[in-house]
Amino acid sequence: MAGIYIHIPFCKQACHYCDFHFSTSLKKKEDMLEALKTELTLRKEELRNETIETIYFGGGTPSILEVDEINALIDKVYELFVVVHQPEITLEANPDDLDTVTIQRLAQSKVNRLSIGIQSFGEEDLKMMNRAHNAQEAVTCLQEAIQYFDNISIDLIYGIPNLSNARWLENIQRILDLGIPHISCYALTVEERTALNKLIQKGVVPSPKEEVAHAHFMLLIAKLKQEGYIHYELSNFAKPGYYSKNNSAYWLGKKYLGIGPSAHSFDGQYRSWNIANNPLYIKAIEAGELPSEIEELSLSDRYNEYIMTGLRTIWGVELDRVLREFGSEYHRYLIQESASFIAEGLMNEQDGILTITDKGKFLSDGIASDLFWLDLK
Repeated sequence: MAGIYIHIPFCKQACHYCDFHFSTSLKKKEDMLEALKTELTLRKEELRNETIETIYFGGGTPSILEVDEINALIDKVYELFVVVHQPEITLEANPDDLDTVTIQRLAQSKVNRLSIGIQSFGEEDLKMMNRAHNAQEAVTCLQEAIQYFDNISIDLIYGIPNLSNARWLENIQRILDLGIPHISCYALTVEERTALNKLIQKGVVPSPKEEVAHAHFMLLIAKLKQEGYIHYELSNFAKPGYYSKNNSAYWLGKKYLGIGPSAHSFDGQYRSWNIANNPLYIKAIEAGELPSEIEELSLSDRYNEYIMTGLRTIWGVELDRVLREFGSEYHRYLIQESASFIAEGLMNEQDGILTITDKGKFLSDGIASDLFWLDLK
């Protein structure tokens, strides 16, 4: 089983915190859509022995496309690949794109999962982040979407400057009141080449505080656990039966094909990524060339990736798998290096599986990096 990710590199406007690849100009949209279809054709042999179980439209803002354009890309996947009977087909969307007619048309398409970028229900937070929607649009689009879609995920951001614990809990409660089955939550991070970074440097916006993000994260874990959500990955919570199949495949190391500028692919042994430049991407694809770089992962690269992704999830890291796939030296090293984290209550080992405890989850990425194998030769 494998997945296909399609990157739609267009947005109405730039959010202040975002450093993903996109353009606010739609002048090249038609050329881009043709290039995406052509890249799918050029790369169909890469998954010739795989069945596609997920199709994911990310970005950028995929909902900026017309429903017919989204359908045409899905149809191309079906034309070129073997697709399971009921694949998970996710569209990332912004509230300002999801009017009633659009939601109804999407519900009639093969799209069966919406991932909606709410980020906050607070007007001041949305303005600070330069989101294209307002608080009322966020509520209205969700009220409409739940009439037509059962499988909905929403994104929220915590650790926002001036976001109190009480207002953060109000954000979470809004989601619970609507019965949304999947929630993805991320700490506000300041990337170097973003408007947010410049605003902080100028003193216009206060810098996010780690202790605030930590407090929000722990409130989130406690509240959603109480409401029956499963914290199945560091940033993701779901009601039983609503895990993201696309994201789970990534964390479990399954193959995926990334289509579009800046998109990444992985086949278990090699990782590749496309150029993050729309005109150069289109030019290369039109010439029948793949504008990508390829990296062969070493044994230590694959071990480190397994540690990083495994420890982010409820499935953890299997010691037997480490021994089987990476050898006794890596196995001994992992047991030795994880011992102190287990003693501190940050990790747990049960039935040969290492997981991060609730106490350690906010430090998860740092713990994983301390368990990495470093080739210093």
